[in-house]
Amino acid sequence: MKFTAAKSDLMNGISIAIRAVPSHTTMNILECILIQARGGDLTLIANDMEMGIETHVKAGVEESGLIAVEAKMFSEIIRRSPEEIIVFESDSNYNIRISSGKAKFSIGGRSGEEFTALPSVEMDDSITLSQFTLKSLIQETIFSISNNENSKVMTGELFEIREDILRVVALDGHRIAIRRVALKEAFDNKKVIVPGKTLQDISRILSGEMDELVKIYFSKNHIVFEIPGTRLVSRLIDGEYYNVDQMISTDYQTKVTVNRSMLMSCADRAALFVREGDKKPIIFDIEDQEMQLSIDSPLGSMSENLDIKKEGHDIVIGFNPRFMLDALKAISDEEVSIYLMNPKAPCFIKNDEETYTYLVLPVNFVR
Repeated sequence: MKFTAAKSDLMNGISIAIRAVPSHTTMNILECILIQARGGDLTLIANDMEMGIETHVKAGVEESGLIAVEAKMFSEIIRRSPEEIIVFESDSNYNIRISSGKAKFSIGGRSGEEFTALPSVEMDDSITLSQFTLKSLIQETIFSISNNENSKVMTGELFEIREDILRVVALDGHRIAIRRVALKEAFDNKKVIVPGKTLQDISRILSGEMDELVKIYFSKNHIVFEIPGTRLVSRLIDGEYYNVDQMISTDYQTKVTVNRSMLMSCADRAALFVREGDKKPIIFDIEDQEMQLSIDSPLGSMSENLDIKKEGHDIVIGFNPRFMLDALKAISDEEVSIYLMNPKAPCFIKNDEETYTYLVLPVNFVR
């Protein structure tokens, strides 16, 4: 095999593929990136058996071939190469020579035939979104997934299609994040649970541009995200997702409308007095048209008053400041509406169209 490629193009392809290289594995071949050179480009493939990525890189191919190369070493060699042009050669014994200007590297490769191919997925059932929309859906919900492997479904997000609406749901037992987006046409109803790691990786690969598209294919056991030049294939999480509709209430006794950035800044200041893992809540004391936020901890205390619009009863309720901050950061509206029932019931932050809904459980406290 022999090819020439631009360092920037090759580095970009490696940075995409390497997301599917496992950090720990007993199968050494999975620590490799498979390189296939033919025609006018390279195909780079990585596969950790749960998620696989295939991406294409422009190259001048002088001799076609297939070889597996240790991903981290390959990535570091290309990253540290002194010149923009990279020359890659390998022989029949899988010895690899990489040249960049006056720098020359020699490493060992492996037969590409040993590499585990990406699973074959039927590419029939699909929807299309802008990369901006999908990236936003993920970023505005992913903080609510759980890292507790004992509840596998909580480590992923529900992607649910109901006719022409895509709903994305994440929950971790303390909060729920829901985002809804309208599709351009109606589809058959569908529910799948997508691993959180897959969503984090595709979010980092997406450009986030409104005029660039991503196609999402669904099958019984896999989901495929396809953007120009790159395809990510992931296993789905087996199991039945929680019925979040039963957890979402439309009843409330207090509705508070407040400037989002002012509330977020105030909660952020209160969080200064909370240690990592501390369950000390921030207290929301809502009375008339004013809301006092306060916290008292071994590190210190603070209080601050905010002007609000209130409908309904006065209420005093406590929340984990980080959970409240995560929800507020995911919202772009100038004002937010918070719906409350009583000090022991969850609050809901949502807009009138319900394109987003965030549920946060309260924290018990003694004053």
